[in-house]
Amino acid sequence: MTEQPLKLPLANPRMEVSKGKRELGLYDGTRLLRTYHVGLGFSPVEDKVREGDGRTPEGEYYVCVKNANSKFYLSLGISYPNIEDANRGLHDELITKRQHDQIADAIAAGKRPPWDTKLGGEIFIHGNGSSNDWTWGCVAVEDAEIKELFDAVPMGTRVRIVH
Repeated sequence: MTEQPLKLPLANPRMEVSKGKRELGLYDGTRLLRTYHVGLGFSPVEDKVREGDGRTPEGEYYVCVKNANSKFYLSLGISYPNIEDANRGLHDELITKRQHDQIADAIAAGKRPPWDTKLGGEIFIHGNGSSNDWTWGCVAVEDAEIKELFDAVPMGTRVRIVH
């Protein structure tokens, strides 16, 4: 049975990714509209710590980039690292105080945080398939699903990623 098309625009869109369940839920307010199977980073169990660790981050983020020219069909960039990631990175001496403040300023302004620190960046929800955990930390769905998400969610949409 084919699902009905989403009625757009959504009043209060948000997404929640459950790493353990390998699911992404699209919500309008509290109402669950769709559930998508996802592929994660190649080391999916733990929280992301640094660039290249293959882990998908956990926390509260928002869509900060919409890329219609993605090499993975379409993609929605999320605001990783957030302030909690930056605080941890500063404490663990992975980033400088200046980098921490640049991340904090970007998050406070609802912009894209710096993606060129040792914490990593460029975490996207993108297409190219969800059959296994193959990304460097991104959340992958099927191409038709990222098309639906890309059309449904505006910049600033909240994205919560939980274990």
